[in-house]
Amino acid sequence: MGKISEMIDNTLGTSLTDLRAHKQIPKVMDAQIVKALSHYPELKNTCVRFIFTQKLKGSIMAARPVVSSLLGPKNKRKYDILISPVFKLQHSIEPIHHIEDDVLIGWIGHELGHVMDYEQRSTLSIAKFGLLYWLSKRFVRKAERVADTFAVNRGMGSYIIKTKAFILGHSGLSMRYKNKIAQLYLSPDDIVALINALEPETSVRKEEILEDEVKSE
Repeated sequence: MGKISEMIDNTLGTSLTDLRAHKQIPKVMDAQIVKALSHYPELKNTCVRFIFTQKLKGSIMAARPVVSSLLGPKNKRKYDILISPVFKLQHSIEPIHHIEDDVLIGWIGHELGHVMDYEQRSTLSIAKFGLLYWLSKRFVRKAERVADTFAVNRGMGSYIIKTKAFILGHSGLSMRYKNKIAQLYLSPDDIVALINALEPETSVRKEEILEDEVKSE
């Protein structure tokens, strides 16, 4: 934990107290979550709750807006990032916080990318997003690309690559789960291509790329 905290301080000079503001963070994953949050200064005043739950099916993490908060002002929205407390393998179960730090940071960074996507949407657009996510695999892939793009654009490319490589290369994960990730999510090679596409561009152009991805529904 100390190593990650030092990385945060050296990278951004942002206080840990500021990064934790308006956030609900499990102590066992505090360091990894705070490191991921350090890449998203736009979410400093956004309420995000990181919650362990056993109700996730077919996923390790999922970012969702709190429905009741969508009825109020946009700056009062709340989001939940649901986290499975265990990483289920074919022949064993491993506590989620035992996974390598960089892999967890990338996983969390991806989910925070979804929060960034939600933040740019109207309440009606979020409702449409939820419906299409359940109905269209094509839309799922597009939505995951948007989340990864937000993460890569905020300097998390290396973490995202490690997360994808970890999933696709893990011998204890079922082929069904790996195939799902391979079909619907960007591969490590896709992420590298995305990094290369974004790097030469100006900040304005990067935001235009993101805006095109968000609007392309």
